[in-house]
Amino acid sequence: MTQRLPASNPSGEADSDRLPPARFAFPRHTWKEIAHLLANLPVALIGFVYVVTVLATGVGLTVTVIGLPLLAVGLMGARRLGRLERARARALLGVRVDEPSPLPWGRRGGGFLQRLWMGLKDPVGWRTMLYDFIRLPWGIFTFAFTLTSLFVLWPVLPLIARGLTNVDRAMVRGLLSPSDELEQRIAELESDRGVVVDTAAADLRRIERDLHDGAQARLVNLAMGLGMAKERLLEGQADDKVVAAMVEEAHGEVKLALQELRDLARGIHPAVLTDRGLDAALSSVASRCTVPVKVTADLDARPVAAIEGIAYFTVSELLQNVSKHSGAKSASVDVWRSDDRLLIQVWDDGRGGARLDGGTGMRGLADRLDAVDGLFVIDSPPGGPTVVTAELPWRDRTETSVGSGAGGHGGHGGHGGKG
Repeated sequence: MTQRLPASNPSGEADSDRLPPARFAFPRHTWKEIAHLLANLPVALIGFVYVVTVLATGVGLTVTVIGLPLLAVGLMGARRLGRLERARARALLGVRVDEPSPLPWGRRGGGFLQRLWMGLKDPVGWRTMLYDFIRLPWGIFTFAFTLTSLFVLWPVLPLIARGLTNVDRAMVRGLLSPSDELEQRIAELESDRGVVVDTAAADLRRIERDLHDGAQARLVNLAMGLGMAKERLLEGQADDKVVAAMVEEAHGEVKLALQELRDLARGIHPAVLTDRGLDAALSSVASRCTVPVKVTADLDARPVAAIEGIAYFTVSELLQNVSKHSGAKSASVDVWRSDDRLLIQVWDDGRGGARLDGGTGMRGLADRLDAVDGLFVIDSPPGGPTVVTAELPWRDRTETSVGSGAGGHGGHGGHGGKG
């Protein structure tokens, strides 16, 4: 007689006999750390062999013409190894390290020697070489200890892996991360370079517009007037009074064109600044201001022409703002040197309220000074007074750069400009 087995309960009473799903003993991030520690040995071995080969070849062949170029190429290769190591740390250790800025190969001239020197002094390459050189003993230790712990100390392996990988994280952050100060400085210089280029382009457009709308138009009118007078004289139908009036009009156009050309030349670089220095040039600007201005320049030497020109145009524009927007009754300009900085302070007793975004050209001045590593600070509470302080780097002018203006240093003085 055959006995029939009972059918399974469709309600699910037999589910209690099922086994739970198998799980890993360690979480995912722990396995990533273990994989990183086990990979330390082959990675460190490759890096160590690369560094020793580059140093031995490059330094050993420095007596020949190919030694230093080989060393520079080796440092470029070290940058590549550092990039791969940062990628490994991001994937397995969760370390977020920014990539260093590339070497500015295409941003400088100077040819092969300058590029070679730039590659040889690359701090990122040298720090990566140091990283790869010291990693071999650590890679051997972490590989052996982690592999042994997998079989002997597996209950506490997550704690061991975390402690060892924390050392790896510190090494990556310390030797493979970019220098914050250096990267910030590079970013600032790149931004400043863009400001300088934009400012130069705007100045060229302004000069072109002033020439086209001013002196060029007047010279065209002058040529037409003289041409009409010439035709009347050649035809013998000229009235002396008419010709005289036409010549008088042409003479007036010439005077106006010359004045506009002088103003344009003063806007590019005034002759008084070249010949007599910052003190006399600022006194000349103050004399054209509609507000009485006292100028005091305490300079025992002249800075380089570029800094002197920026200082002149900064004061010139600030005094224009005083005339147009401040409603002041008096103003003052003080210029002095403090160590390696040229300081300018413009004060007025106007209504105040000046801001960088106020539409009076302050933002452009701040950008122009920032482009040469300068500072621009406005203190202008409502109701006044307004104090604008500008700071520029000081570089001494050499004998060759002084030229004919060597005798015109800005000395001490209190020159009053009248409105």
